Amino acid sequence: MTEPAIEATVVSLAEHRAARTDEAPPIELTKPTETALDDSDPVESGVDVVDLPGNPLADWLTVPDLPVLPVWARSPKSIRENVAALGRLVWWHTRYHSVRTPKYLLKTVLLAARGFYRAVKGLWPVLSAQEQSATVKALRAQSKLRPEDIDLAARHQAAYAERTHSRRWRFGLAAAGVAAAATGIMLADPLLQTAIGAAVTVPLAHLGRGEETRLLDQAAPPIRVDMSAQQLNDALRAAGLLKSGGGKDEKDLPRVSCTMGPVRDGRGWSVIFDMPRGGGKTASDVLAKREVIAQELGVDEIQVIMSRVRAVNGGNAGRVSMWVSDDDPYLGTPNPSPLEKAETFSIWEPVPFGQDARGTRISVPVMWQSMFFGGLPRRGKTFTQRLLTAAGLLDAYVRHYVADGKGGADWMPMKAVAHRLVMGAEDDAIEALKAMLAELLAEMERRFALLRDLPTSVCPEGKLTPEIVARYNLPVIFVTIDELQEYFTAMEREDREQVINDLCRIARRGPAAGFISNFASQRPDADSVPTKLREIITIRYSTQVVDRASSDMVLGKGKAAQGADASVLSEEHKGVGVLVTGPASYVTVRADYLDGPTFAQLCRKGRTLREAAGQLTGDAAGDVTAAADAAGVTVPPIVSDVLEVMRHSPRMFTTDLLAGLVNIDEDTYGDYNAEHLASALEAAGVKRTSKQVKISGSNGAGYQRRDIEAAVPAEILLSAGR
Repeated sequence: MTEPAIEATVVSLAEHRAARTDEAPPIELTKPTETALDDSDPVESGVDVVDLPGNPLADWLTVPDLPVLPVWARSPKSIRENVAALGRLVWWHTRYHSVRTPKYLLKTVLLAARGFYRAVKGLWPVLSAQEQSATVKALRAQSKLRPEDIDLAARHQAAYAERTHSRRWRFGLAAAGVAAAATGIMLADPLLQTAIGAAVTVPLAHLGRGEETRLLDQAAPPIRVDMSAQQLNDALRAAGLLKSGGGKDEKDLPRVSCTMGPVRDGRGWSVIFDMPRGGGKTASDVLAKREVIAQELGVDEIQVIMSRVRAVNGGNAGRVSMWVSDDDPYLGTPNPSPLEKAETFSIWEPVPFGQDARGTRISVPVMWQSMFFGGLPRRGKTFTQRLLTAAGLLDAYVRHYVADGKGGADWMPMKAVAHRLVMGAEDDAIEALKAMLAELLAEMERRFALLRDLPTSVCPEGKLTPEIVARYNLPVIFVTIDELQEYFTAMEREDREQVINDLCRIARRGPAAGFISNFASQRPDADSVPTKLREIITIRYSTQVVDRASSDMVLGKGKAAQGADASVLSEEHKGVGVLVTGPASYVTVRADYLDGPTFAQLCRKGRTLREAAGQLTGDAAGDVTAAADAAGVTVPPIVSDVLEVMRHSPRMFTTDLLAGLVNIDEDTYGDYNAEHLASALEAAGVKRTSKQVKISGSNGAGYQRRDIEAAVPAEILLSAGR
C-alpha cells in the first residue's frame, strides 16, 4: 500500500509570518559601503515559501525572489555612476596628497632620524656589554664582600673585558663598512643613490614612528553628509514620528524597517523605509516634518528630497523615499536649454524644462494643460516662463497671443512672431488685452463648433489632433500673459471681473480646442490674482517666496505640508522652483537657462519657420520693425522703440511716450526729455506733420504713429502690409 502524496502549497512569506504568534524583530540596519542606486531598479522584498504541513523546516525551505547582483550593479547607469564616483574620489585623494608631498618628505626625514636614534639607543647596551658592568658595579657597591662575591665579581669582570674587546672590534668594522658604503653611494648614479636612500630611510622612518604618529594626513573623503540607520531612527524619533524611550531599552523601541538602504546614490544617500505599524504615523506625517528631520541629520532642508512611494511602485501609506544630498544640489553653472540649438520642435511633445536635484531631466507636457508661474521678482520667474513659450516658437503651427503687464524688454522679441502682442498696462493696453481675449473666446467657440461637426473617424475624442491642425489650418493657440497683477490692479472693478471670467473660460475649456494657457504673476493673493483663476490651473511653478502661505498661494492649498514648499529656497536659487504637475506630484527643478539674446534669436527663427509654412499672421505680419529685421534692413533703435510704445495707439502724448520708452530701456531713455526725444527722432528721419495731438478730447504735445512709420523704408512698409 503506497502512502498518499504530500501536496506542497506555495504561499507568501509575509502571510506565513503574519500567521505566526512570534513576530520577527525589526530589521536592524548597518552603515553600508559606498554604492549608487538607479531609481529604475525595483526593490523586491517578497519571497515564496514551501509550507509543508508538520514540516519543522518550513521556515527555511524558501525560494528567495531577490536580485542576485548588489544594488549598485543592477543597471548600466548605476555602474557608470559608481565608476564616476570612484574616479572623483581617486582624483580628489591624488590632489590632496600631492600638494602635501614636501611635508611628507620632511616628515619622513624626521622620522628616519628618530628611528636611527632609537636603533643606536637599543644597540648600545649590547655593544658596551652593559649587563656585565652593571653586575660588577653592584658588587663593588657592597660594603662587605663575602669570599664567594669576590670570586663572582672577578669572573664577571673578566667576562666583561673579553666581551667588550670583541664587540668593539665588531663595532669598528661595522662603522668602517658604513663609511665605505656611504663613500660608494656618494660616487654612485643619482638614481641609485635615491633608491639606496629610500631603502635605508623607509625602514628607519617606520622604526621612528610612534603609535599615534602617521606619515600621511588623514584625508576626509568629499562626502559632507553621513547617514546610517541609527541616525535615521534618531532623527525620526526627535521629530516625534517614533515613540521615545521612556526608560525602555533602546532595542525595545519601535524602529523603521527599510526596504532599501541607506545606500550611496550619486552625490547623496538614498533610503526607502516603512513607518512601524501601531504608531499611527503615515508617510504624509514624515513629509510634513522635513525641516526637523533635516536639522537632526545635520543638513539644510533643501538637501532633503522626500516623497511618498505609491502603490503603483510597490509602496503603501507609510512608505517614504528619501534622498539626502551631500551639499546644495541646485547651485552651480546653469544648464543651457536644449531648445537653444534646436531647429524645430513639436509642441505635442513634452517640453524640456530643467533638471531635478539628482540631475534627472524634467520635461513638461503642455498640450491639454494650463500653467501658472509665481514667485518673488528677480528669481528667474519670467526666464522660466519663457522656456515653454520658446518651445512653441519652433513649431510653425503654434499661434502666439502674448500680453506683458510690465511692458519691459522681456517679451519684446515676440513682436516678430506673436499674432497679438500687448505691452504694458496703460489704458490703451488694457483695451487691447480685452480685445485679444474677446478674439480668443470667439476663436474657441468657432473651433468647438467645427470639432462637433467632424466625424468620429477624424475627431474621435472631440479634441484637436495634429492631423486636424494640418488639415483644417487650426494651429495650437499659445496664450502667454506675464505680470497679471499689473492688469488687475489697473482695471476698474467691472473690467476686472470680465477679464477674470474670460481667462477662466480660456483656462477651463480652451485645452480641448488646442489652447495652452501660460500665466505668471508675483505673489498671487486674492487681490492680484483671484483664487477661482488659480485653482483651475493644472501645472504650477513657484520660485522663492517669503513664507509657506505664499507658497501655497502659487502651488495650491496644503502643498507646503506635503513637501512642495518654495519658501525653503534662498536668494542664490535663481531659476530654481517647485513644479507641481498633479495633486500628489511635485519636484524641485533647476530650470534650463535661456537668456534674452537667445530668446530673441529663437523668435527670429520662429518667424522664418512661419513665413515658410504660411503661418505668419496678425500683428507679426504687419510689424514694421520685425519686417525690417527679416529683410536685413536696419531701422534706427529710437524709431523701433517708439513704434513699440505706440503699438496700440495711433497717437500719443509726449509725456506718455517718454514713460513708455523708460519702461522699455531705462538705461537708454532714463535721461530723455521732450527736446532730446524730438532731436533724436529728427536725426532718425522722422518728420512731424503736427506737434499737437488730440486724445479723448484733450490737446497736448505728442506724436502721430504714421509720422514715425514714414521714417521706415517704403519696401518694408509694403511687406508689412502698411
